[in-house]
Amino acid sequence: MRLYQGVRSLILSLFRKILFLWIRTDVSGNTLEALELDPDKPVCYVLQYSSLSSRLVLEQEVIHARLPGATEILPVKNGPAHSFFFLYKRIGGLARGGRQKPVPTKEFTGLVHFGLEHPDQDVQIVPVSLFWGRSPDKEKSLVKLLLSDTWSVAGRLQKFLIILVHGRNTYVQFNQPLSLKQVVDEYRDNEEKAKRKLARILRTHFRRVRQAVLGPDLSHRRTLVEGLVRTQAVKESIRETAARDDIPPEKVRAKAYKYADEIAASMSIVTIRFLELVLAWLWNRIYKGIAVNNIQVAKEVAQDNAVVYVPCHRSHIDYLLLSYVLYKNGLMPPHIAAGINLNMPVIGPILRRGGAFFMRRSFRDNPLYATVFNEYMHVMFTRGYSMEYFVEGGRSRTGRMLPPRPGMLAMTVRSFLRDHRKPIVFIPVYIGYEKVMEGRSYLGELRGKKKEKESIFGLAKTARKLTSSFGRVALNFGDPIPLANVLDDVHDSWRKEAYDAEFRPPWLTDAVDELAQRVANNINASVAVNPIGMTATVLLGTERMAMDEGQLIRLLDKYADLLRALPYADTVTLPEGSGRDWVAYCENMGLITRQPQKLGDIIALEGANAILMTYYRNNIQHLFALPALVVSLFENKSSLRRDKILFLTSVAYPYLQSELFIRFTKDEVESVINQWIDVLIDQGLLIQLDEDRLGRPEEGTEAMLRARILSRFIIQTLERYHISLGILRKYGSGKLTAAELEEQSTLLAERMSILFGLNAPEFFDKTLFRNFIANMQKTGVLTTDEDGRLCYGDGLDEVAEDARLVLSVEKRQAIQQVTMLDA
Repeated sequence: MRLYQGVRSLILSLFRKILFLWIRTDVSGNTLEALELDPDKPVCYVLQYSSLSSRLVLEQEVIHARLPGATEILPVKNGPAHSFFFLYKRIGGLARGGRQKPVPTKEFTGLVHFGLEHPDQDVQIVPVSLFWGRSPDKEKSLVKLLLSDTWSVAGRLQKFLIILVHGRNTYVQFNQPLSLKQVVDEYRDNEEKAKRKLARILRTHFRRVRQAVLGPDLSHRRTLVEGLVRTQAVKESIRETAARDDIPPEKVRAKAYKYADEIAASMSIVTIRFLELVLAWLWNRIYKGIAVNNIQVAKEVAQDNAVVYVPCHRSHIDYLLLSYVLYKNGLMPPHIAAGINLNMPVIGPILRRGGAFFMRRSFRDNPLYATVFNEYMHVMFTRGYSMEYFVEGGRSRTGRMLPPRPGMLAMTVRSFLRDHRKPIVFIPVYIGYEKVMEGRSYLGELRGKKKEKESIFGLAKTARKLTSSFGRVALNFGDPIPLANVLDDVHDSWRKEAYDAEFRPPWLTDAVDELAQRVANNINASVAVNPIGMTATVLLGTERMAMDEGQLIRLLDKYADLLRALPYADTVTLPEGSGRDWVAYCENMGLITRQPQKLGDIIALEGANAILMTYYRNNIQHLFALPALVVSLFENKSSLRRDKILFLTSVAYPYLQSELFIRFTKDEVESVINQWIDVLIDQGLLIQLDEDRLGRPEEGTEAMLRARILSRFIIQTLERYHISLGILRKYGSGKLTAAELEEQSTLLAERMSILFGLNAPEFFDKTLFRNFIANMQKTGVLTTDEDGRLCYGDGLDEVAEDARLVLSVEKRQAIQQVTMLDA
């Protein structure tokens, strides 16, 4: 028997070496840390389908990862003589196609029997999924029968051809173990039920993993486009357009087909593999590494839901980077909403085959196009495709999260209301660059330069940058947002109502607004803090954007401690190393300058870098907003009562929350402010006085320097608010429209930016003033009369007086000179 086992093992080892002369694998989850294995419990691996090639791949990857063996006897007393089993058993021979059914194998039965007979012992069952080629299925495609590992089960001949064609693109995913003891405990007296339960759990697991990795079945693109034109909603829109514009229905139908063809993606696994190779080369060339955090959330959600990835939008690289990371981690790349401007020669077809579908910037005046696009979205969601779009609409030129645009969110909500059998879950994604590729062009646009249109020539200009290093990049996956939960909170009876393609319930706007707010908040709650953002934040908080190196290092460490003392969210990641490492890293990236000096080197920001670094500071400004707001109240006051601090912060918070997308609700913020006050006291940035009063540190101390610089993290934002308040008070109630106030505020902010050398282009950004004015209307501070002019009461004067606590004397005087207000 031992001789037989030895010969058999030798033969299998030889086959494994021969197999791996050809195949190449991409493996995830194959570490002790990822699997969270208990070293005191034995491990048994399970593959879904009976296959010698799959078994050999499993054995090789287990050996390579130094995991508990898959070829040995299960190391338990009186246990089964195997450490792996197949869930599905092959029925019939080669002539019958080698069908496989979920019938119990003897190894499976033996493991369940052992679990029932030995309740004091446990076995960790590790499911392993294997995909040859990872090609999504295409309906009505004959090629798939030979060339893709799909939802169908391959016979021996087909498997041989699959390995031959796709063996060099094999994906293996190890998943966290099941406890045999926990599964069978319920049926100690009934082995058949115990077997059925374990088999059901494993079948469900494998189905969910295949759904996440392969995605749903793909229709042939031409069939999909033709189907869109035949939907009831599009047919009605064709009739209405023909009658309204007096055009023959056939011509309108042809136009609808043209729209559908313009929109629809044509995802190709060959293109995706090509892009994977190209992008792997690209990332290695321009980045020093890609950090991926919390992706397990996406893996779990993708198994049972239609997923909408909603990343922040900082660069054209964003959608390529996200698709690449998802694919490398065993998830099907999403269909991506791309602007029609990217559908340019050469690039457009590649993006379309990589999963992009194209949309026009605006289709409000084209109801036929709007209907076709809505129906396309509806088909995607009901079939369970994962999708990706940017809620900000365009790329952020300032580094801040932009106010979400409701268009795509509204389409998603309306589609879900029509058919909610397939749950939709939003996954926010923060993409953080240490050096954004378009940084210099953003500076030009913020200075008034006209935005350049995307073109082949523009792409060629970008290609010249590939010789530069752009540091590291991080992708942080945030907490998922089930759409059904949002609707429950806004309108809990939504499931009882009937919806068609055109129906817009009166509460839809509230639902979309709530969804947009949660998405933006969760993106910001997943921020990746990096050395450049930290260094930019501190240096921009100094008066001359320069500091002694030793002092800068100490401040960086102290502010990092501040973030650790009261973490903003579990999904926020902080940089490794210390302040000294971060300064050296920024210097190596060419973003700061060093001025040697005998008493200690000076680290400074100079020229265009001084403005560029505001971009990276703005990435993380919301993390410091609340402690900076508290400390800023002591800019012109030596002490304040705690209740006064809570009142003033509660007045400012709704505007900061709206602008910076801070995650805390109005009901939570008082508790969070109290916690920050305690942290600031512990770290010496505030001093506890008698009678519940708090004071600032003594002048000339390092604690006072830390407090003053911390306050400057937010003061420019508060100064902008004061500018608008000052202009309102100058003209009086009922004198200005919102547009006029926005224009006046922008002009004064631009003037102050020049007078005080403020290197922050967003200081006079019209969008931020527009948002502030809209929020004053929302909170009731401002009302609008019948002529559209802004009106206010005495409460605004009180708020304006309190706001002056944070302004320096010089800036108060600058605002006075323009607004002609009394001191």
